[in-house]
Amino acid sequence: MINLAIIGGGPAGLTAGLYATRGGIKDVVLFEKGMPGGQITGSSEIENYPGVKEIKSGLDFMEPWQEQCFRFGLKHEMVEISKITQEGEFFTIHHNDGNTTEAKAVILATGGRPKRMGISGESEFWGRGVSTCATCDGFFYKDKEVIVVGGGDTALEEAIYLTKMCSKVYLVHRRDGFRAAPITVEHAKSNPKIEFLTPFSPVEIKGDNSGVTSVIIQNTQTKEQKEIQVPGIFIFVGYDVNTQVIQKDDGTMLCECDEYGSVVVDLSMRTSLKGLFAAGDIRINAPKQVVCAAGDGATAALQAIAYLDSLH
Repeated sequence: MINLAIIGGGPAGLTAGLYATRGGIKDVVLFEKGMPGGQITGSSEIENYPGVKEIKSGLDFMEPWQEQCFRFGLKHEMVEISKITQEGEFFTIHHNDGNTTEAKAVILATGGRPKRMGISGESEFWGRGVSTCATCDGFFYKDKEVIVVGGGDTALEEAIYLTKMCSKVYLVHRRDGFRAAPITVEHAKSNPKIEFLTPFSPVEIKGDNSGVTSVIIQNTQTKEQKEIQVPGIFIFVGYDVNTQVIQKDDGTMLCECDEYGSVVVDLSMRTSLKGLFAAGDIRINAPKQVVCAAGDGATAALQAIAYLDSLH
């Protein structure tokens, strides 16, 4: 039996492993089916991580994390985890190959992924004009026009945020009504930099070697099409958290989750189940920023150390 299992090798999981092993815990294993690094390795440019003044690609940015985080004895098992169950007060980590690992405590850091629209050009220009993070990429469109897609709180809040740097924001939504809170809709509609395009939906993203150049949108009722010349499109049509590993056979979850499937934690990253912690994008109200995920991982590891000490 190991002391601590960390599921997921992104910034949250790696930081948790660093703090746990450097904090003196022996037998800490990080389970990640591929090379550690996480979703951020797909980003083309990172320039807002404190202390790193160079602009780096996500891949280059995460490279030194691996060396540092494995320096103090963290082990990496390159296997996919299918399920986590609880046996008594301890946990069983089920591997996809049929093997299992027993653990006294678990940190969930499996993250999530923004939903995609599945339209032409979306994958081709992902990270080259197609973004799902205004905080990360908004600065690249200073004094330029962009499109925001979506009708929920996130879409409208990010559209408002983008008006701080962009000259104009086209808010494209497939319905006339919005799922966002009425006060958020009111704020967006009162912002002179936001133009509402409803009921429209993007059908194609165009571009060249430099990235996105325009987006074709279509009226969902009349089928009328328009082409809008923009260098960037921000997509906020939902987010899927990777909580499959804590789903029981009866469909319920191993710990409390909110209506969107995100794991409910307190400020110490403790879940409703003793010995189970969650960090990064998988948790409720996650800011979905690397620096925040790293902070979550450190917090979860410190709490895991305290929990393991309490078992003695």
